[in-house]
Amino acid sequence: MEILDRVKAWSGKLAEVGVSVAALMIILEVLGLSVPFLNTTGIIGNVSYIINSLGSQGLVGLIAVWVLYEIWNRK
Repeated sequence: MEILDRVKAWSGKLAEVGVSVAALMIILEVLGLSVPFLNTTGIIGNVSYIINSLGSQGLVGLIAVWVLYEIWNRK
């Protein structure tokens, strides 16, 4: 069980780093600086696409957002 706890802690920290990097990329794009590996649509375009695709799914999209929110808050 100790191994599973370590994996869970490690994956949680990795998810936090991912969210921080995404926030940094959004800030850089808003400031007009280019994000090196997202040169076609940019991070804002990608986030907008994800939100639009979830929104167009209606109730299924809402449930998906709720599930993701619950997974993120469960620590």
